[in-house]
Amino acid sequence: MNTTSSNPTTAVRKGEELDWQALDRHLKSVLPDLEGEAEISQFAGGASNLTYRLKYETDDLVVRRPPFGTKAKTAHSMIREYRIMNALKPVYPSVPDTLYYSDDKSIIGSEFYVMRKVDGVLIRNRIPVEWNFTKEDTRRFCNSFWEKLMELHQVDYLEAGLEDFGKPEGYVKRQILGWNRRFERVITPDVDSFSAVRDWLVASMPADSIRPSILHGDYRIDNVIVDRDDPCKILAVLDWEICAVGDPLMDLGNSLAYWIQDDDPAELKHLVVQPSNAPGMLTRGQILDLYQQRTGIDIPDFRFYLVYGYWRLCVILQQIYFRYFHGQTQDERFSTFGVAAQNLGEHCQRLMLGR
Repeated sequence: MNTTSSNPTTAVRKGEELDWQALDRHLKSVLPDLEGEAEISQFAGGASNLTYRLKYETDDLVVRRPPFGTKAKTAHSMIREYRIMNALKPVYPSVPDTLYYSDDKSIIGSEFYVMRKVDGVLIRNRIPVEWNFTKEDTRRFCNSFWEKLMELHQVDYLEAGLEDFGKPEGYVKRQILGWNRRFERVITPDVDSFSAVRDWLVASMPADSIRPSILHGDYRIDNVIVDRDDPCKILAVLDWEICAVGDPLMDLGNSLAYWIQDDDPAELKHLVVQPSNAPGMLTRGQILDLYQQRTGIDIPDFRFYLVYGYWRLCVILQQIYFRYFHGQTQDERFSTFGVAAQNLGEHCQRLMLGR
């Protein structure tokens, strides 16, 4: 199967330009095989770290740096993202090749790292029509997608050399208290404080998992690159900026919060960023069944993890909206994120009550 779809780039957005000459000089000094003048563009997706494409005559590079403006203290660490990808490559090959990291802010104003662009297809909000997928094809793709996350959750983080990457003990508590604090710092007058949600999550925390795993933190269809000739083959998983070691069910809750299906309320359907409701896709309930079957992890009650997933997404959107609200970014995509955060907080309230 062949397709011309790919990971789209656009002209660099206003206000997100870099010192291209300084970057070019530096890259050619540390990557001596680079030749020619780079064709510069910006990846269209993503609302957090900034991702640029520099296509040279001899290589096709991707440069990642943190966003401009106010950032959470522990967020957007490039060295963290770079390190996890380096460590995972030998035991979980589905990551891009990393080439270089720098913390020298004099080059482009922040730390950054460089990886090689993966030649494949990135799916956004719909399955490419030229694939002519049947329901059976879509189901096969869906199974492959979720199996890739299960594969990650079964990697031995100690074997990968990540014993000091994070502390599995207390992971659940750190996540709940941490996301609650982040939300408190970015409340705006047009979004509720949702103190009841924050209190419920604290009161409902389960014990730490006895099988801690490497967690991606942002596993979605639009964060994977698939093979052009076999879309059910995942070549690379992208965006490792908030990966960790901890309870795999927390990671599953994060991913299922993005998984919109046909019977969801309208306010959730407005948040769709991937074709999770395409005919043939698994429902959240079916994904939970598959996860239990393949991993052997028993899930008697998933409500806490799902509320956590939606709440974390609410906080992420509110953090981005806070930057837009205070004029720290001019990206108009973020103008509606406050409404989206409000809707997600209200959805958490309904789930807490079993609705």
